Amino acid sequence: MIIQRSKENPILIPNRDQFWEAEAVFNGCPAKVGDKIYLLYRALSQYHYHTAAKNRMMVSDIGIAESADGIHFENRRQFVVPELEWEKFGCEDPRVTKLGDKYYIFYTALSHYPFSPEGIKVGLAISKDLKTIEKKHLVTPFNAKGMALFPEKIDGKIWAMLTVHTDRPPAKICLASFDKEEEIWSKQYWQKWYKNFEKYSLLLERSSQDQIEVGAVPIKTKYGWLMIYSYIRNYFSPQRAFTIEAALLDLHNPLKIIARTEAPILTPEEYYEKIGLVPNVVFPSGALIEEDWLYLYYGAADTNCSLALIELPSLLCQMLERNKRPITLERAKENPIIVPNKANSWESKLVFNPAALYIQGKVHILYRAMSEDNTSVMGYAVSHDGIHIDYRSLNPAYVPRESFEQKLQPNGNSGPEDPRLTQIGDKIYMCYTAFDGRNPPRVALTRIAVKDFLAEKWNWTKPVLISPPNMDDKDAFVFPEKVNGKYMIIHRAGDDIDLGFSTTLDFEENTWLEEHRWIAPRKWWWDSKKVGAAAPPVKTKDGWVMLYHGVSEDRIYRVGALLLDLKNPMKVIGRTDNPIFEPETVYEKEGEIPNVVFPCGNVLIGDKLFVYYGGADKVVGVATVEMSKLLNTIKSCKC
Repeated sequence: MIIQRSKENPILIPNRDQFWEAEAVFNGCPAKVGDKIYLLYRALSQYHYHTAAKNRMMVSDIGIAESADGIHFENRRQFVVPELEWEKFGCEDPRVTKLGDKYYIFYTALSHYPFSPEGIKVGLAISKDLKTIEKKHLVTPFNAKGMALFPEKIDGKIWAMLTVHTDRPPAKICLASFDKEEEIWSKQYWQKWYKNFEKYSLLLERSSQDQIEVGAVPIKTKYGWLMIYSYIRNYFSPQRAFTIEAALLDLHNPLKIIARTEAPILTPEEYYEKIGLVPNVVFPSGALIEEDWLYLYYGAADTNCSLALIELPSLLCQMLERNKRPITLERAKENPIIVPNKANSWESKLVFNPAALYIQGKVHILYRAMSEDNTSVMGYAVSHDGIHIDYRSLNPAYVPRESFEQKLQPNGNSGPEDPRLTQIGDKIYMCYTAFDGRNPPRVALTRIAVKDFLAEKWNWTKPVLISPPNMDDKDAFVFPEKVNGKYMIIHRAGDDIDLGFSTTLDFEENTWLEEHRWIAPRKWWWDSKKVGAAAPPVKTKDGWVMLYHGVSEDRIYRVGALLLDLKNPMKVIGRTDNPIFEPETVYEKEGEIPNVVFPCGNVLIGDKLFVYYGGADKVVGVATVEMSKLLNTIKSCKC
C-alpha cells in the first residue's frame, strides 16, 4: 500500500491570536462544495473560568476553514459553539455529510462537568450552506460519539454509523437506519434501538483489551463502503497504542464486513503525532477522494490537523487480497529433513538454521548443530532433489577456532551460529554469528574455494570479525553482486535489516561494517518487533527476491519477501503484506525456542524456490514455492 504524509503537515495548527482555537485544532472532517474544500475541526480554547463549570477549563468549539486544494486552509472561523444545555461544556469532533440539499454535522456534545459518560452524547447541527446553522438536535440519549451519515441512501433508507459506549468500554461501532430524517433525533427511535444495539455492531475488535471508534465518514467505492476507523490497542494499559485501520462494508448491507486491514495503515511516527496535548495519537476524522488518492485527515497528538495521502487502488487491493488465501510456502512431506543425531556428540542436541547452495546439480546444506554442552558447530549434508538427504557428514564442516567464538560460560551457548553462504566466482563466502557466551554476538566472515568445499576439504580462511564491538549483530551475508562497484553486506545491528559497503572482502582487523538502517519493522504488523535477512537473494528478470524473517510482539517468527530493484538493490520495490510462511506444525511450534521458522538458505531450481529453515531451533525443514507465483504476490498490486 502506498501511503505518504503531506509535506505540509501539520496542515492546521492552533492560532494563539484567537482565544477559541488557541490551544489545539484537530480531528478535521472535510466537505467538498464546488471547487472548494471546507474543513470542520475541533478547536480548543485557552484555559479560562467557565461560569457553569465553576472552574477553569478549556472548551471545545467546532471551527471551519476553506481551501482550494484540501491542504492549505484559510478564513478560519467559529461554526458550531456550545449554546444549549445538552452541549454547554463543549462541541467536539465533527463529522459532516451532505445528503440531499443539507449538511448534517454530527459532533460530541458535553453536558456534564466534571465530564462523565452520561454527559457525553451525540449532537447534530444542520446547515444548507456551511455558513449558518439552521437547527440543532440532541441525537442519542445514551453515551456515544463519532456519528456519521452515509453520503447516500441505501435501498431507500438513511444509514448512519456511530460508536456506542466510548466512555463505558467496551465500545462498539454500530449502524442504524432511518426511514425518515426525523428519526435521526427521535428519542423513541433510539430507546428502542439501544435495547439491542449489539445486534447492529460490527465485529472489528481482535481483543477485549482493544478499543475502536468511528473515524471518517464512509466513502463509496465500487467494491464497497470504505470505512476508516480508529483502532486503539491495549486501551486499558499505559502502553496503549492509537492506530488507524480500514474496512470495506457491503454496498447494500453495510452490516456485512467484506474485507479489512489486519494491520495499521498509520501509526504515530512524526514529531507532530508524538508530541502534543495527548502524545502518540493519530485519530482519523475525515476523508475524501481526489482521482486515485484518498485524502485522509487525522488529528495528531490531539493538537494539530494533519493529512495523509493513500493510493486508493492499492489500499483496496491489499484489503481484498487479505480475504483470499495468500501465497504460502509448501512444506515437504518429508519434513523435518535433518534431525539431531545422538550418535554424533557435536550434533546430538539440536540441528537448525541451514544455509544452502546449488552447485553441480546438487543442493549443499551447511547447518548449525549443537552438542549437549551447547557448543555450536556446522554440519554438512547433500541432496540431489533438494528434499531427500543423500549424504550427511560424520564430522563437522566448521568448528570454533578463534577466541571470539570460544566458550566463556560453562554450558552456555557459544560457537559459530546461523551461517549464510554466497558463491562469487570460484569462492564461497560465509557470514556467521560468532558468540562466546559473554560478549554480544558479532558477524564473522570467512571463505573457502568451491573445489575444496565440494571435496569436503574444509580449508576455511581465518575468520575475521566485521561488525563493531559491543554491538549485537547477526543475520549477515554478502550480496551476490557488487553494487556501485562495492561489495554490499546485509546484516542486522538492532531490530532493522542494515546495509554495509566495502571495497574489499579481505577485511583487516578493526575494520567494521557501517550501520545503514534499511528495512524496518512495521509497528503492529506480523513483523513489528524485529526483522532480519534470511538468505542471499535470488536474481530474476523482475528484480532480486529476498526472504526475511519478522518477529511479532508475541515473539512468533514468520517469513516475508522483498523485491529489490535489479540495478539498485538498495531500492525496495515490493514487500509482502502477509507472511508467506509461519509456524504451523508441531516441529515448528515445539522445540528449543517455540513458534519459530527461521530460514538461512534458499536455492532456485527451475521455477521452484527451495527454502531451508530451522524449525523451533531444533530441526531442519524445507519448503517450496513457485518463483513466478511469489513474484506476482510481491509486485505492486492494482485492482
